[in-house]
Amino acid sequence: MVFKSKIKWVALFVLTLSLGSLVAHLSMTKFSSMNLVQYSAKDALSHDFPNIGSPVGRNKRLWGAVRSLESLQPYANPRNSYPEIQESTRSKGISYKFKSFSYLYDEEQFIASLKNDVIIVKSLPEYLKAARRKNEFPTFKPKNSASPSFYVKEILPSLKKAKVVGLIITDGGCLQSILPPSMSEFQRLRCRVAFHALQFRPEIQILGRRMVERLQAWGQPFLAYHPGLVRDTLAYHGCAELFQDVHTELIQYRRDQMIKQGIINEELSVDSHLRRENGSCPLMPEEVGLLLRAMGYPSKTIIYLAGSETFGGQRLLIPLRAMFANLVDLTSLCSKTELLELIGPEAPLPPDTFQLPHPKSEEQLKEEWNRAGPRPRPLPPPPDRPIYQHEKEGWYGWITESDKEPDPSPMDLRMKAHRLLWDALDYIVSVEADAFFPGFNNDGSGWPDFSGLVIGQRLYERASSRSYRPDRKIIAALFKSTRDDMYHPKRNWTLSAKEHLNRSLSEDGLIRQSLLAKPASFLSHPLPECSCRISSVEITKQTKDKDGGFLYGGEEECPKWMQSAGAEGVKYDDTESAEDDNDVVEQLESDGADVTSSLTSQIDSDEEWDPDD
Repeated sequence: MVFKSKIKWVALFVLTLSLGSLVAHLSMTKFSSMNLVQYSAKDALSHDFPNIGSPVGRNKRLWGAVRSLESLQPYANPRNSYPEIQESTRSKGISYKFKSFSYLYDEEQFIASLKNDVIIVKSLPEYLKAARRKNEFPTFKPKNSASPSFYVKEILPSLKKAKVVGLIITDGGCLQSILPPSMSEFQRLRCRVAFHALQFRPEIQILGRRMVERLQAWGQPFLAYHPGLVRDTLAYHGCAELFQDVHTELIQYRRDQMIKQGIINEELSVDSHLRRENGSCPLMPEEVGLLLRAMGYPSKTIIYLAGSETFGGQRLLIPLRAMFANLVDLTSLCSKTELLELIGPEAPLPPDTFQLPHPKSEEQLKEEWNRAGPRPRPLPPPPDRPIYQHEKEGWYGWITESDKEPDPSPMDLRMKAHRLLWDALDYIVSVEADAFFPGFNNDGSGWPDFSGLVIGQRLYERASSRSYRPDRKIIAALFKSTRDDMYHPKRNWTLSAKEHLNRSLSEDGLIRQSLLAKPASFLSHPLPECSCRISSVEITKQTKDKDGGFLYGGEEECPKWMQSAGAEGVKYDDTESAEDDNDVVEQLESDGADVTSSLTSQIDSDEEWDPDD
């Protein structure tokens, strides 16, 4: 009896402690929940850089200009004359305030900037509008790889006969990228159109510059990063296995569509990991974060995340955000009011047509039971759970109900138009960034490439700006060698990654870029036609394409009015860059065996960044 009474007292004591602990926890929750605040990128920046507006000395090794490219200057002015063309813009009803062209671009600027090159009209004459509705003049759909001879032999005779032709551009271009040297003036016209005439409408430019100023207000340089994780591109290259669950299924569904449309002539299922080793798949945000750490970028570095679509969502960005807490995007820099003003007034959408599926009748259930097969039969499944509205919404909701992707809804089309505006803002910030890192460019698909266009404009406007051009095949091999210990790499791995990224900034990286990028898109590598070179600087490397045309090193000499200022800048920067080289040597010598330990300590100091998680 005494033993049983002791057990009762112990049980009562334990129960009392548990009750007291529960009351204490509930009290703490009640009084502490009021102090919880939502994470804000601006608050994090304020904590890391309290002296806003005070410029801080920059590390030239991480943010300095690339001296081997300083002699290149933008020069797309015409050297000769050439024929005229006529172009018209067509309203697609994206927003009732804008035409399709003026939704993004400044129409008046476009017309005025090219008045000495081509004749541009805002709309067709009435008799041509009527003829177009009746299909009375020929229409062509040139590919982005169309040759000049296609226009001379196919389109020009029709133009002379009908006096007017229609061109429908569907592949992001209508002329092959590389043209013979005799057509250099057309290449320079491409540059004047892309880099001078095509300006975003004033509202976009003002907000974009405001975003850049807000980033620069912290007194720190910032790096722009575009992941390039787009569903179509991932499906094209067969990178589905790099993702999980529904994302793999969505990529495979899109790849199956491309195969049926003749866009891809491959099998549906391919080895995604082998594709990654070949450099055909994007660098994941986690890998980019580790590369930036290996380069020496501190954890407080401000990184601007560009791209309106990051397939895989925020889950993929968690490791990068753990390494670089100051990861911001347009939602961190712009208010909802600013973004709504950019969109402009929009017509109300039709009412939501969502309906719950009709429940099955008893006859249908009995018929299904009878078709279930020979006995013994399994128990009938539980009744279907109703699908609620919040589960139906989302671009992937259809995959739980159907094997066929539905047509885009009015809201989907509207959001797609909005993403064009967000991409325009991201483009402005990326071009103005102190450094740019692409997650996926030169993919070989031939489609317009955000990162490639950004790199091309940065190359045109300021060739010495720090634009990384990593070789994904080399990077994949580096990560494969340390895949089991990515967060504690050896010293040689860190030095190898740093050396490769530094080479990608220089002439070596630019030459490799020219061989891959220019055949697919001239605007991603507008050299040598749209640049000139300071005559006092010696050309050390030249590269030609398969037809003997220059890809790099064949730039003309800059005019005299550009020579003096450019030469002084190059001379001044050469002096600085010599100091930078010494800094690099000193850094490598001082790092020694501590390179790995320094990287390890930075990662281990963050409790959220556990490699075993």
